[in-house]
Order: sequence, then C-alpha cells, then structure tokens
Amino acid sequence: MPARVGDVGAKGGSHVSAERQAERPERRDFLRTTGILTGLLAAGSPLALLAPSRAWAVDLKKLTSAEGATLLAVVRTIAPHDKLEDAAYALVVQSADADAAADPATLALLKAGCQQLTASFASAAEPARVQALKAIESGAFFQSMRVKTLGTLYSSPLAYAYFGYEGEAFSKGGYLFRGFNDLRWLPEVPLEDSGPVPGGK
Repeated sequence: MPARVGDVGAKGGSHVSAERQAERPERRDFLRTTGILTGLLAAGSPLALLAPSRAWAVDLKKLTSAEGATLLAVVRTIAPHDKLEDAAYALVVQSADADAAADPATLALLKAGCQQLTASFASAAEPARVQALKAIESGAFFQSMRVKTLGTLYSSPLAYAYFGYEGEAFSKGGYLFRGFNDLRWLPEVPLEDSGPVPGGK
C-alpha cells in the first residue's frame, strides 16, 4: 500500500501510526469483498438507444465480482431471453447485493449458493446451468433468486425497452389517449361505425 503524505516521517522513511495500521485490515477487507459487473451494450439494441453510453458497470457492496458473475448466470438461466442484454440482468444482481448489505443472513445465503454452484457455473453452457439449478431448485437460495429475478427484472425500464412495454400509464394520464387505439395494422374504421369518442363533442 503506498504511503500517504501524512505517513512519511522526517527522515524520509515511512511511518504509519497505530491508528492507521488498525484501519488497514478493514480497508483491505472492503476491497476484497466488493465487486463490480461490467459489460458493453450491443450497438443498435433498444437498451443502447436509451443509455448514455454503450459501456455499463454495476457496483456490488458485499459480493465479489466472481459471485456477481455467478448470480448473473443464475438470473439469466432462470429467465432466459437470448437477446436481452446482461445489463438488465445485472440490475437483479445489484438488488440482491443491496439486500445482502442490509441483512447478514441474506449475504450468507447468497455466498453459500455461489459456493455450491462453484465459479465454473458462470461460464458453463446453458444445459449444464439448467441441470445445476434443477438440483437445488427446492432450496432457499434458488427460491430467493427466483423471486428476486421475477420481481426485479420485469419491473426494470431496461426490460421494458426490450419487450416494447411502455410501462404503467396512470402517472401519464392513462392508456386511452396514449396509443390504446393505435391499430396501425388494421384499416381505419368508418366514423359512423366507430361509436362515441370519450370527451368528444
């Protein structure tokens, strides 16, 4: 660890106070237990059109990068969409990591699950991943990740963009005047057959 300006003694040697020495293990533990997931959005994808940059990164507070990669593979295997970017799945991992930061029992569950699957799970072929998850699908780890995946992935704006879902309409005035009747693949209905228009005169 490089010496800081305040740690250098009068003779040019490195002098670290007992207080700073006590801080070092905690700092090293922090660096060791914090991970990051990164990736690159495919050019021209719906997500790339929304994002300010094609490169993305998700910070993890409690899980390591390897554990994050394992959970990312778990989430993608539970909810497989071949063309959905990893960035959408990474939001599920980030949410699980936030839960782990708030609850030691959740952290222990996630770490135990990743350890049981082993680091090779992240790079395994899909059939092998499916088989591995089937073997633990009745356990707390799988059930926890299944609920987290379904609850987080499909409520993400990134997934909305991929599936073409515009999201809830209540806060935007409802569906009626926001394309509810946009049937562009059908011919126009004659006015006399269309019935009364709400709010019309």
